[in-house]
Amino acid sequence: MNNALGQPQSVLVLGGGSEIARALTRRLVAARTRTVVLAGRAGSASMARTEAEAREGGASVRSVELEATDPASVAAAVERAFDGGDIDLVVLAFGVLGDQLATEADPLRAVETATVNYTASVVAGLAVAKHLQRQGHGTLLVLSSVAGSRVRRANFVYGSSKAGMDGFFQGLGDALAGTGPRVVIVRPGFVRDRMTEGMEPAPLATDPETVADAIVRGLARGDDVVYVPAVLRWVTAVFRHLPHAVWRKVPG
Repeated sequence: MNNALGQPQSVLVLGGGSEIARALTRRLVAARTRTVVLAGRAGSASMARTEAEAREGGASVRSVELEATDPASVAAAVERAFDGGDIDLVVLAFGVLGDQLATEADPLRAVETATVNYTASVVAGLAVAKHLQRQGHGTLLVLSSVAGSRVRRANFVYGSSKAGMDGFFQGLGDALAGTGPRVVIVRPGFVRDRMTEGMEPAPLATDPETVADAIVRGLARGDDVVYVPAVLRWVTAVFRHLPHAVWRKVPG
């Protein structure tokens, strides 16, 4: 259960090698999260860094293997993660950006993007929800993207996968309402990290540390949706109502 200040004492990170996940884990451990379960690729150097930092902060850390391109692996990882008992906060942080031109040219690469960002997320969400309902408490926090708010031609494979993911978790949050657990959706804009290295940052670009800070504040407020930066809530509201002929011309 969360402590007396409402802070999670245990966290499961699905995609423990994510830079946003690592930044968030540091903040949670500093705020007295004592148990950390990391799920990700075996032998991942980024996972190892997350694990080392959590241990240095005084947390007990356990790792389980998860391969996000394989939905069965995702389901198995969730089961192993909950073997150790109740978990207060689950962070779904895995995902791929992909190369738009490459995925347009090779449908199988597009399928891999859709599998990781949507299919594997659906599997993880339903598997986690089952355990949180059994517990009667807990938060499932998912890293979505403003790219899914209205899909652009410049990144429609990635954007559509995030749109599907985001819609699924909106529905899952509604399904869990009144049962104890809840869903929090985080919608960052362009994040300057390893995944976007070499790309020209979009306006209102952010970074993993800023996203992690916004998540901590959102959790403390009890928000259901967190935009990073916050102004994107209003920017995307405008974008959703632009005429299609205008939206089509929005630069990548």
